[in-house]
Amino acid sequence: MATAEQESDSAYAELLDRERRISNVENAGMTLYWDQQTKMPEGGTPARAKQLSALQSISHELLTDERTGELLDELEGEDLDDEQAAVVREVRRKYDRAVSVPSDLVEKISETTSEAQPAWQQAKAEDEFETFAPYLERLRELHIERTEHIAPDEDPYEVMFEDGEPYLPLERVDEIFDELRVGLVPLIEGIEENGADIASDAFAGTFDPADQEALCRDALDLLNYDWDRGRLDIAPHPFMSGTQFDARVTTRFHEDEFVDPIFSTVHEFGHATYQLGLRDDAYGTPLGQSRSSGIHESQSRFWENHVGRTEAFWEFFLSTVAEHFPEFEDVTAEDAYEAANQVFTDNLIRVEADELTYHMHIILRSEIEQEFVAGDLDVDDIPARWNELMDEYLGVVPDTDSEGCLQDIHWTSGFASFQNYTVGSVFAAQLWATIEEELDDPMELIREGEFAPIRDWLTENIHEQGQKYTTDELIEEATGEPLTAEYFLDYVTEKYGEIYELN
Repeated sequence: MATAEQESDSAYAELLDRERRISNVENAGMTLYWDQQTKMPEGGTPARAKQLSALQSISHELLTDERTGELLDELEGEDLDDEQAAVVREVRRKYDRAVSVPSDLVEKISETTSEAQPAWQQAKAEDEFETFAPYLERLRELHIERTEHIAPDEDPYEVMFEDGEPYLPLERVDEIFDELRVGLVPLIEGIEENGADIASDAFAGTFDPADQEALCRDALDLLNYDWDRGRLDIAPHPFMSGTQFDARVTTRFHEDEFVDPIFSTVHEFGHATYQLGLRDDAYGTPLGQSRSSGIHESQSRFWENHVGRTEAFWEFFLSTVAEHFPEFEDVTAEDAYEAANQVFTDNLIRVEADELTYHMHIILRSEIEQEFVAGDLDVDDIPARWNELMDEYLGVVPDTDSEGCLQDIHWTSGFASFQNYTVGSVFAAQLWATIEEELDDPMELIREGEFAPIRDWLTENIHEQGQKYTTDELIEEATGEPLTAEYFLDYVTEKYGEIYELN
């Protein structure tokens, strides 16, 4: 007769096996999504929508199966070690949310998402918001219906936010946004009114996309990207997709824009580094999965801004730039640094924005989608509302919806995720401050192209932890204190004060 301990071990092993199966189904869907964004023929959408919908339904059925609930109940109150308890906590959370959502609704959301993506691409290409609007409205209806099944007494937008960031209250994020408004707006205004002239045209010109791609590939080489577990492709909106065994990055190129593809590539490299740093032996379980969207963005924003936008990085990288673009062989590291950190409020595109105005883009999107989800903003009024807030926050109004409310793909897959870009930036600054204390001169490491110690620190303190800790616990474990906007505001105030000679 099995002892209670043996039964507990057996239940835990069965739960892990079930979770691995669910994860593999989800990862297969992720690969199909990558293909849809990069390689799939334009006519493949109807079949791909059905394929993704079927996989989503299978994953949902596995997770919500009665046996999953029985295993979780068996393990409730058992004497589990910390990692086992974390696995049970995370599966329980997913199960409790998923079991309340009907399978047919899951299929509808997945299928509508797949159909919405090519509609968004067409709408953006043709500058016709009305092409995308019906899908956007339908997605709102479906996602609100989903939240009503999960938590009928909670604000739908908060329930949506918890999908990507389950352990960081939206109220705390709103407080951080308020702190950023107070700190960033006067800094941006000071740069506009009193900032010194900087070398903003150091990389002016037109550029062959093939040459840009070759440079980005070299940048990934220098950062030690693992090509055996990754690849670089082109996508309308850059993203990373993958696991610890296969983390693929994408980027995009503009003939008249030099630094944007570099930073886009480095940003996605940060995401890939997180994935590749997850524990191989924990693949398919919460211990081998990233903590949350906000923590993921902290890694991409860390590599993009605290590494890629430093003068030390350009001292290291300029020789490689000159190999591909000899016209820049006389550009100095100081000039490159200033060009890479130019603040320009007239920029319309979020992913091309500087470190300061970027967060005004995020605040704008968050306000619009909260109004939209709450029913206070009709879908047809989104373009006008977008332009109104662009004028209010950044003093510029887009000429087209393609440069305005159609520029991001995110609304094709849901709402309440933009906040995590700012959460990630704030946490990245907090991580950098900790790394400065714990590593010997990390800026010199960047200058010498010695990125391994920085990556290893992040892997040990963030990546390998998987979902062992909740978001707030992980932040405290890594930095010794809760999430705070203080480090980010200190960092940008000092950095841009020096660049623009405001100090």
